[in-house]
Amino acid sequence: MMALCNCLGEKFSEIVGSPYYMAPEVLKRNYGPEIDIWSAGVILYILLCGVPPFWAETEQGVAQAILRGNIDFKREPWPHVSDNAKDLVRQMLQPDPKIRLTAKQVLEHTWLQNAKKAPNVPLGDIVKSRLKQFSRMNRFKRRALRVIADHLSAEEVEDIKEMFKVMDTDNDGIVSYEELKSGIAKFGSHLAESEVQMLIEAVDTNGRGALDYGEFLAVSLHLQRMANDEHLRRAFLFFDKDGDGFIEPEELQEALAEDGAVDITEVVKDILQEVDTDKDGKISFEEFVAMMKTGTDWRKASRHYSRGRFNSLSIRLIKDGSVKMGNE
Repeated sequence: MMALCNCLGEKFSEIVGSPYYMAPEVLKRNYGPEIDIWSAGVILYILLCGVPPFWAETEQGVAQAILRGNIDFKREPWPHVSDNAKDLVRQMLQPDPKIRLTAKQVLEHTWLQNAKKAPNVPLGDIVKSRLKQFSRMNRFKRRALRVIADHLSAEEVEDIKEMFKVMDTDNDGIVSYEELKSGIAKFGSHLAESEVQMLIEAVDTNGRGALDYGEFLAVSLHLQRMANDEHLRRAFLFFDKDGDGFIEPEELQEALAEDGAVDITEVVKDILQEVDTDKDGKISFEEFVAMMKTGTDWRKASRHYSRGRFNSLSIRLIKDGSVKMGNE
């Protein structure tokens, strides 16, 4: 959750809070109570559209997104959100803490003052579709998991095959939502209904709301973290057609076209935005491994990020000049 900073006028340098709610001055290690307004602004953004304003697969990606401070108001559902609401979010997520709104100014903002008069625009379906945009990343990961699955030996998949048979209670060759939910519980794991649904949506290639054996195998690989370095290298080489050590946009586009993606250009753009952390326009093996080893749901991904690692990252960014100390 967000960090609360109550000491008026006092400055702090310790890295605190969850990454998605972290204000840029926290990374610069010189901050005050203004960080709470930033965190509240992040929460407001999530409430209005379903996803955080600054998101990435890796700690460095999250940090760089926060420092860039580019807020997306173009994609759904933002065209349906009032200008006053967007103005409040924008002012709460002002990178410069000196001109960021105070708590009093937030409460006095036109959007909150006129909340009862504002038209009630149904955003449920739009927010749901916005959340699904995050599963675009999963298309790449899903394809990679399928490549790994295709190359596993019979011994390596024997247990998973048996598990699939046990879960597929009606023997129709697919595992439904209900079968997956009860099967996961039967094998001693406990996932919330929304998490089970998210798992299915992440790997369900044809939108039937159930998993065939190949999709089930991909989910199992992801949950069991079965993919070792050798598996990952093999999957990387599948995408790296020219063998130059990088996955270029064209190679990614070709692989996703084989997977049946229709809006390929936008998907590739989104994937590069998150996976290509050094922004050289292509994906290295290290970036590929980072994607494969990190959860793609931002709510779960945040659990992978420790305060200690963000502390080290902040020091590294300061040393390489990416971040200037707050008092400079």
